[in-house]
Parts: sequence; C-alpha cells; structure tokens
Amino acid sequence: MTEDPIWQPLQAELARWIHASRSAKFWLRDDDAVEPTAALDRLIGLANDFDVPVTLAVIPAHTGEALAERLAAERRICVAVHGWSHENHAPKDRKKQELGPDRPHELVLRQLREGCVLLARLYPDRFVPVLVPPWNRIDAALLPYLKACGFKALSVFGPAKPVETSVPQINTHVDLMDWHGTRGCRDHAELVGAIVEQLRLRFDGSGEPIGILTHHLVHDESAWVFLTKLFQVVALTPGGRWLSIADLMKSQKPGG
Repeated sequence: MTEDPIWQPLQAELARWIHASRSAKFWLRDDDAVEPTAALDRLIGLANDFDVPVTLAVIPAHTGEALAERLAAERRICVAVHGWSHENHAPKDRKKQELGPDRPHELVLRQLREGCVLLARLYPDRFVPVLVPPWNRIDAALLPYLKACGFKALSVFGPAKPVETSVPQINTHVDLMDWHGTRGCRDHAELVGAIVEQLRLRFDGSGEPIGILTHHLVHDESAWVFLTKLFQVVALTPGGRWLSIADLMKSQKPGG
C-alpha cells in the first residue's frame, strides 16, 4: 500500500469500514468519449489492471463505428448517453446547457431518443440506458419524460435530489478536474479529503454509492497519477470496492 501521507486519511477511513464489517461502494464515470484515443487506451488499461468497471458517457452525434470496434472486447466498459451533441444552447449570460429550457422540449426529447437508439445499436453489449446530461445540467421539466425516451436512470453531479423524475438518479460526487482554476487535476490532498468526507457521510449505511467523475481527454499527468493511486488504495483495502453502473441500477428506485 502507498506510504504517501496524502493518502493516509483514505486508508484510515477504509480501515474503519473494515472494522465495522462494512464495504464502501464506489463507481467511476468518464465523460465526453467519441472516438479511440491514446488517453482512452490509458484509461482502459488502468481499469483492466485494477478490475475497475468504467461507465463511458459517449456523445451520440460525434461517435461511430471506430469507438464501437475499440470497445467491443472490453468487458469492464459500459456506454451511457451523454446528451446528443454536447452543444451549448444557453444564452451567454447563463451557465452552459444543452438540455435546458432554451429549445422546444419536443426537439430535445427527440434528440435524446435518437441518441439512446443510436448507442444501443452501436454498443449492443456495452450500452446502458442512462442519461448523462452535458455539464451535468438538465431542465427539470424534461425529467418526467426520460423513461418514455428509453432511459432507465439519470446521472448528474452531486447528491440525488428529491425531484419529480421518471427514472432513478445514479450521481457522481467527486470530480478530479479543477474546471474553474487550473483546468488540470485538483490538489491530491483536496481530492482525498473530498472522498473521505463522502465516506463519512455514508458510514451509517445511508447515501448513494460514491461516484468518481473523470474526463480522460483533458487529464494531465497529475490526474492519471491520482487515479492510479486511488485504484491502488481501494484494491489493497477490503473496506472499498468498485461497482458497475449496471449493478447500481438494479438497486435504485425512481427519483433516486
């Protein structure tokens, strides 16, 4: 196990779970995949090395047979729907959003249905009917219609909220990237602290599985180092385990 003091808080927290005969549940979502790249190969290699299931949020409008062929033999990879084209339709004075209120709902829902059908066809053995909204934002008025579009779950960022939706939420909670600062990996100690905080919130048995959010296309070396060490720590500590999104979907109820 790593001797890096930065990781000791996570090791100690997972040891606490062991002593309580409990197992912390993690899952990994990686956004913005469209085609085979060296960065994707590196992510898949890490997942294979540590037996970590990965949910790739794929952008339907920009993907195709090349990625489907690359993933065909990768048993640890699931493919979810990352909006339609990952295009911002919000005014300049508002946060970016593809699935917002700035276009007719009928158009947005039609594109989501098309994205669901397209990815199901391209990735018959990898597809999971989960919607991952670009920028983790979606107009609440669309939520009651997701099931009719073919989806069985919604995945955004943050704790599941008690909103009116036709499908359960399977969210991410810790994002590796510093989007509002360096746009590289966040400080490693800060990330470890965020994961430990999430674990402590769940120690009493409540709460969602902890979702780790990555973006392989923009990872700097620091992000890869952090992800590798996170996989190492969890692999060597019985207090934590990685689950696939397919596993998580089996235990969810509508509305999160």
